[in-house]
Amino acid sequence: MTTQPIHSDPQPIPRTQNAVAAALPAAQRMEFYREMGEATPETIGEVLTNWWLLVQVAGDPQTVRTAAAVKAGTAPGRSASTVMRELRELRELRERGR
Repeated sequence: MTTQPIHSDPQPIPRTQNAVAAALPAAQRMEFYREMGEATPETIGEVLTNWWLLVQVAGDPQTVRTAAAVKAGTAPGRSASTVMRELRELRELRERGR
């Protein structure tokens, strides 16, 4: 008998203060609690959502692979600095052509 791999998507993290805090590394957890403690009734939802999005993205395997490839310099595409330089050069060429 052989076993088949089980492919399951990671469970989404509930958008609650406790769930977000539990998903954060200890160093970031203190910053999260500080920001939540300083939030006003008008901003607390935004603070929670920002941190929730952070842990959602950080927990995504594709995001982790992409970040590692960018750090290693093996990601496909061009760097942002290259694109910005090319845009500046293009703008300069257009301005000279006027």
